[in-house]
Amino acid sequence: MNKILIILIGVFIISCVQSKTGKEKAGENSVDLIIKTESFDWLLGKWKRNNEEAGIETFENWEKKSNSEYLGLGFTMQNGDTIKQEKIRLIKLNDSWNLEVQPQDEPTAIVFKMTSFNDQEFICENKELDFPNKIKYWKTEDKLNALVSGEEFEIQFEFEKSE
Repeated sequence: MNKILIILIGVFIISCVQSKTGKEKAGENSVDLIIKTESFDWLLGKWKRNNEEAGIETFENWEKKSNSEYLGLGFTMQNGDTIKQEKIRLIKLNDSWNLEVQPQDEPTAIVFKMTSFNDQEFICENKELDFPNKIKYWKTEDKLNALVSGEEFEIQFEFEKSE
């Protein structure tokens, strides 16, 4: 009788340990899913460029349409008139993210394929273009930054939240 009792207690302890280990692994997987979630919500809002030439104001406004699409509008103003405008779209198609930029005078968007990203930045490239062939966005503290570059030239943008 004692042997049976010892065996039952042993089975009970082993099953408790296995159950706990399974729950810990499930918890780890949940964390992995959160970390791997592709979110660019740090882009959202109205941004004003703070490193622009005197007399010119540049803005970017970003909104989230869905978990796989973000829409942006970039525009530059001088003396109250819009002198440049472009539509921007960050979209996930077939498990790949693309940045589409459509200047106001172009009938179609220029597509940049996302080559890397994390929770605070992304890089998109289109090697077929001379300039820009690379666009990088990143967030530092309360600033949104962008860098458009080619082989020999680059322009850096620094934005602050605006109302």
